[in-house]
Amino acid sequence: MYTVNDLYTNTCTDLELEHPLTSQEVAMAVNGKRPHALVVPFPAQGHVMPLMKLSQKIANHGIKVTFVNTEYVHAKVLAGFRLLVLVSGIELASIPDGLIPEDDRENDFTVTESLVRTMPGYLTDLIEKINCENGDEKISCVIADIAIGWILDVAKKVGAEPVAFLPAAAAGMALILHIPKLIEAGNLDINGTMMRSELINLSDEIPPWKRNELSWSFSSDLQTQKIFFECCLTAEQTAHHAKWLLCNTFHEIESSACKLIPKICPVGPLLSSNSLKSSASGGSFWVEDTTCLSWLDNQPVGSVIYVSFGSIAIFSQDQLHELALGLEHSGRPFLWVIRSNLANGSHAEYPNGFQERVANRAKIVEWTPQEKVLAHSSVGCFLSHCGWNSTVEGVSMGVPFLCWPYFADQFHNQNYICDIWKIGLRLNPDENGFRSSHEIKTKIGMLFSDHSIRENSLKVKEMSIESVNESGSTFQNFETFINHLKI
Repeated sequence: MYTVNDLYTNTCTDLELEHPLTSQEVAMAVNGKRPHALVVPFPAQGHVMPLMKLSQKIANHGIKVTFVNTEYVHAKVLAGFRLLVLVSGIELASIPDGLIPEDDRENDFTVTESLVRTMPGYLTDLIEKINCENGDEKISCVIADIAIGWILDVAKKVGAEPVAFLPAAAAGMALILHIPKLIEAGNLDINGTMMRSELINLSDEIPPWKRNELSWSFSSDLQTQKIFFECCLTAEQTAHHAKWLLCNTFHEIESSACKLIPKICPVGPLLSSNSLKSSASGGSFWVEDTTCLSWLDNQPVGSVIYVSFGSIAIFSQDQLHELALGLEHSGRPFLWVIRSNLANGSHAEYPNGFQERVANRAKIVEWTPQEKVLAHSSVGCFLSHCGWNSTVEGVSMGVPFLCWPYFADQFHNQNYICDIWKIGLRLNPDENGFRSSHEIKTKIGMLFSDHSIRENSLKVKEMSIESVNESGSTFQNFETFINHLKI
């Protein structure tokens, strides 16, 4: 077992003492020029959404924000709005992704390879154009998704402060920072494969990682694993070179992981309700079906199973049939998000007579305003893929989980949910990786009858609320960061 005993002690306040004012910061203070942050997410739903929420929160403090998507994602984001309402201070911009129309933009590897080649040049041109047209509001800070953290080299070249953003759990970053030590100790090979059967344990309060539960693990496709692992190595370098590392977590649920990461500044949970002056949310690639909210209004309190697997997961038609039957046999009302590509890239087909049999207690939509759904009093369970955005949202709304992780860090998030916070149950696959309708029905019954899980969920929700209150850790961390930008 790999264990880390020596913990870093580091806070956002410490960062202020470690970094003396630059000449640019002194000039901004003297001249009273408005800070201007350029924010760049990786072009995927789970990366765009939290950075949009962060941007809206930053803009609420009087700082100008330019939010940069690729042209392809920019079009999807605009199409996802029924009514485009953003806080004043945010401007949406776009740059080419370097691909031709025939290329597969749903393939992250294809996109990343192109971005590495083309994005630095396009961003440099964009920043120079912005600075030329905005003499008193030049780009003073670049906030880059850590998945494309290499663009912070552009920030340094144009004299802007380099800030990295981590959209995943702090624990995953702590593991990534220990990759060199894990390789040196013989726990990992150079492709990220665990060389021993023991667990990797960084702290007693962080779930240990098992074989094939590492965020880059793809045991059935070692080439894909190698690419993911190389991305993690790049993220490790970014974390060292960035001046700040903002993270969508809060100290109360990941204190041990945060202590292992120098420069980390937890600013989560990033929720629309915390960051917006209006009720609008931004960054969704799909149009949200708000009819589900009126449907929820007509369901008993705490009765509804909310089922959503995020923006990437796909399933076989047979597995979706089992899920449908498990939901049906549970006897409970359910709200099920079924994307048009959920069934191996195609529309899902239902078991014979399924829709008719559940018509009086089911609502099926393509996308939801998830935060509002999870905050609704009728929702009593979140059947989730355990992506970090969904995890943070569910935790913050006090909703118990049924966990069905799909890939990457989702397995470790499941371990947090079930083993550390004790706010959910696993849906266990059989030896073939298949989750049966019996397993689904059984775990639904267990979850709704387990009062301790409900009580723990409400306790973690209170932690979330306290973190963003004026005396809370997240509130103070964010204020420290904002005050630094305004210097």
